[in-house]
Amino acid sequence: MSYKLRLITDKLSANLFLVFSLFAILTVVLIGYGLYYKSAPILHDSSLWHLLSSTEWKPFKNEFGFFSYIIGSLVVTGIAIIIALPLSLFAAIYIAEYAPHRLRQILVPLIDLLSGIPPVVYGVWGVLTIVPYISDHLAPHFVEFSSGYCALAGGLVLAVMVFPLIISILLEVFDTIPKELKDASLSLGATQWETTRKVVLKKSVPGIIAATVLGISRAIGETLAVLMVCGNLPMIPHSLFDSVYPLPALIANNYGDMMSIPMYESALMLSAFILFIIIFIFNAVSRLILYRIENRA
Repeated sequence: MSYKLRLITDKLSANLFLVFSLFAILTVVLIGYGLYYKSAPILHDSSLWHLLSSTEWKPFKNEFGFFSYIIGSLVVTGIAIIIALPLSLFAAIYIAEYAPHRLRQILVPLIDLLSGIPPVVYGVWGVLTIVPYISDHLAPHFVEFSSGYCALAGGLVLAVMVFPLIISILLEVFDTIPKELKDASLSLGATQWETTRKVVLKKSVPGIIAATVLGISRAIGETLAVLMVCGNLPMIPHSLFDSVYPLPALIANNYGDMMSIPMYESALMLSAFILFIIIFIFNAVSRLILYRIENRA
């Protein structure tokens, strides 16, 4: 009787986990469908290509062009990842392979603490420190004038925000490398850096890619901190010191306002749907890369 009960419990548990998994997938599908449904009016009114390629944003004339907003999001996210990834990688390597145990016990909680800081605090920090520094000290060496509220400021703030996420993931990845492999490398005469480069990093490539994609997803969806330091001007940036207007800032600044304008809500929902699709594509591509790497391994 107890054996039958265990079998029933096992099947119930498996089915329950299946339901939870399907619920998670269904939630994503429903979010995507809801955004598409709300975006349908503007998609019927204008072609998708025109909406994505146009830079005209004139709600009173029913002109909604998303190109400058998409470019703004990609530029700020690109700057953030270019800055954050190498620094996070070197920091994770030091903590995992070189730092004494006692120092690691101090550094890891401090890094985790960065993850808990509210985005508005990062935004205020950016306004008080990054923006004035760019305006007064950095920009004059490259352009005639910059207010400091620019793509570079947004990228720097985002880079600091994604540091703890990428570092935490990389530390978990490095901890999965068998100690026997590292010991074997060292016993054959390899230095600590050679072991790190040829064993730890080589074995961690899938995890590094996953950490990078998660950092991109985190950065491209960030709203408040970016909104406070990017300048929020819908334009194609020609330098790092030009203002940009990312998609999340567009939604946060305008949703709830001027909803009496035809197609305005639908346009904002389309911007959310575009953001949803961009993040979905990034994650899908990363999964494909990881799948191919694992197959080769």
